[in-house]
Formats: sequence, structure tokens, C-alpha cells
Amino acid sequence: MTDNEDPQPTTIRFEGPVNGVTRITLARAEVHNAQNRQMLYELSAAFDRAALCDDTRVVVLAADGIHFSAGHDLRDRTPMGEFKTVTCCGGFDRPGAEGWMAMEQELYLGLCWRWRNFPKPTIAEVHGKVILAGLMLVWVCDLIVAASNAEFSDPAVAFGMNGHEYFVHPWELGARHAKELLFTGDPISAERAYQLGMINRIVEPEQLTLATTQLAEHIAKSPSMGLKLAKQSVNDTLDVQGQWAALKSAFALHQLGHSNNMQIHGRPIDPAGVGIIRDRHRSAN
Repeated sequence: MTDNEDPQPTTIRFEGPVNGVTRITLARAEVHNAQNRQMLYELSAAFDRAALCDDTRVVVLAADGIHFSAGHDLRDRTPMGEFKTVTCCGGFDRPGAEGWMAMEQELYLGLCWRWRNFPKPTIAEVHGKVILAGLMLVWVCDLIVAASNAEFSDPAVAFGMNGHEYFVHPWELGARHAKELLFTGDPISAERAYQLGMINRIVEPEQLTLATTQLAEHIAKSPSMGLKLAKQSVNDTLDVQGQWAALKSAFALHQLGHSNNMQIHGRPIDPAGVGIIRDRHRSAN
């Protein structure tokens, strides 16, 4: 490895391309693919690598283990200075809300927006639980193929927050169903997500990888220019609807939630949230 090469990733796998398809797999199954900062930057480097590979026509984002992702790894406090940042954010070490906002703007909103605008088709291959920041990784993808056992939830309101940082809930679910998801914190099933238009296809878990690969290879047969233009055209309609402006507004409210929690609880999220979510889970069962 030369000085200019990135080290081999340890939290994801990069495979391919095969038949025009590259697979990026979240590989922290031991913690249900909770996203630490290392994983996010390794994922960013993997997307960049796929973008620069002319033989890659389509990218599939998958995950090891029994769940796609449990969300943010809240135990991770790795200094931001250990990573090569990819947006224009800075001031990560500044005290108070300024440093915290800079970190989240880089790691969450900034990276998600880059991946949403990735120039090639992306497909999320989803199974098990998809919680909070797990939704962020799914929603940046163009298509979603889900196993029948998949469940999607954003219980951030229980922590005194408005939702995860990539706030596209109304576009993914519609306004009223987005409110229900957030107000209740209850998960929605793959079947319900399909009915709402959030996912493209449902398959049995044992068929998930095969079905996703077949879809990706089918798409990869199309000209790369046509795929790029089609994706940009659809994304442009979302931009005209004000998606980016709405994201920035929701992100600002997200920071207000953190600040309020810091003043009241001395930490960025309400610690009572864990108990609320556990009680809901017991009631559901």
C-alpha cells in the first residue's frame, strides 16, 4: 500500500464489480451494524471508489448479520481529527453546540446528501431491523429491496428529538404517515412500507441477495449515461419541491433538540428515551 492509498476497511466490505454491479456490505454484525465514525468514512471511501470505477454501473448496499442497522453507535467518541473529512464543515473541537453541530453536519447530513447525489443507481438490500440512522442509509439509495422480515423505525421523538438527521420522512412516507412514524416510534413492516411506496420489492429472506443482484444486473445493462440522466432528472424534481431546503431546516431543529437536552439533561439526548422505547416494545409483545 502506498502513502496515497486508504487502508483496507474493517467495518465494511467492497466487492466487485461483477456484471456491472458493486456490492458494499456493512460488516459490524456483532453490534447490529451500528454506525461508528470509522464505518461512515469507510462507507464514504467505498462510494467514492465505486463512482470512479467505470466498470461499476450499479451499487448494492447490503449488511451482514440479522439486522441491517441499529443506527448510530452512541458509544463512539473517536476524535474527528483522526479522519479525512469530505465536506466543508469545520470547528469540530469548538465548545458547546457549535462543535456538535459541525460534527453532525459532516457525518450525517453531509455524507447522506453526497450519497443521495451519487451519480450511479444505488439499491439498498434490507433485512431485519432498520432503526434511526439505519433509515438514513436506506433512504439515500434509489431503490429498496426488502426481505419480508424487515422493519423500519425512527423512535427519535422519545429522545426529545424531531427525527434522524437526514429528514426526508415526508417524501418517503407522505406527511401523515411520517408524523405517525415519528409520534408513535412504532416500526412499520416491509408490507406496510411497500404499500406506502417506500420500498420497491419484497422477497423472502433467503431470496434477498439473489433478487437484489438480478435487479441490479438488469439495470446495469442500460447505458451509463442514460442511467445518470434519469437519476438526475428524478432528483431534480425533489430539489424543485424544496427537499434540500427542508432538510436544512429540519437539521437546524435537530440541533435545537440537542441543545435543549443538554440544558435539561446534560447530554444530547433525553436519557428517558430508552425506557420509553422498551416499554413500547413490551406493550407490543
